[in-house]
Amino acid sequence: MQSDKRAARQPLILIHLLMVVCAALVSTSFTVGAAITAGLDPAVLTLIRFIFAAFLLGPYVWRKFGLHFSWSLFWRSAVISACLVTFFWCMFLALRFTTALNTSVIFTLVPSIAGVYAVFLIRERLARKQLIALACGMVGAVWVIFRGDISLFLAMAWNRGDLIFFAGCLAMGLYTPLVRLLHRGESMIVMTFWILVTGSLWLVLAAGTRLPEIAWNEVPLSVWMGIAYLSLFTTVITFFLTQYAIAYLGPTRVMAYSYLYPGLVLIIDLLLGHGLPEPMVLPGIAIVLVAMLVLQYDA
Repeated sequence: MQSDKRAARQPLILIHLLMVVCAALVSTSFTVGAAITAGLDPAVLTLIRFIFAAFLLGPYVWRKFGLHFSWSLFWRSAVISACLVTFFWCMFLALRFTTALNTSVIFTLVPSIAGVYAVFLIRERLARKQLIALACGMVGAVWVIFRGDISLFLAMAWNRGDLIFFAGCLAMGLYTPLVRLLHRGESMIVMTFWILVTGSLWLVLAAGTRLPEIAWNEVPLSVWMGIAYLSLFTTVITFFLTQYAIAYLGPTRVMAYSYLYPGLVLIIDLLLGHGLPEPMVLPGIAIVLVAMLVLQYDA
């Protein structure tokens, strides 16, 4: 009921524009992540990213809302952040073995995964054409992963990085349904902060023993700059935009914006001088873009 009232007061075109901005920022994370993943252990890299992001957001939350501790918000945030921690750890590890384009395409499976979770967790109902769009999105993603080669599909020729990242996407699919399920009316920016804090705690448990072994003075400056960029633009800002939009569009439509990632990554790679992928990949990207547009059409 509260989400419906908010949606009535906010023009949806603005929410969609914000999600396009969010998609553009997230798309850069695959390229930046690929550039810095060799510099640090994936779990440590994710931990530093979360800590940086929490420190960036903390002063704003403290000044505007106060840092009031609540066990209810803490455990709800911890459940949500567990999904994110798993996803980001898998992403950084996967990028050691696969490409930014492959990960961006595999991520387009997440709306379908999230849609299945949403049916069971929050009883979200999708129109027939939206279900068809989700199926088409999966077909487009599979097309790109196997480069339009049916023999590779039949042989299930996923590389090691693709499989690792797919496991992360299974965890990421829970993110938007859980935000919708566990949000209790607090400011989204406050919830984002506690997701970062609890995510950092999960990562300390996972990577804490490795921290003393790292030669911190040998970590390249480019890695620190990459982490700073990911912390501000593709963590703090995108977390807030995503959670804000979920209240208006619902988890499946929000996650459908991930269908923009492959096309945006192609543009980024082209601007960086990496060239275009094989021509057989392009029809799959076109399919996922059409699926995204269909999913945004409100039934």
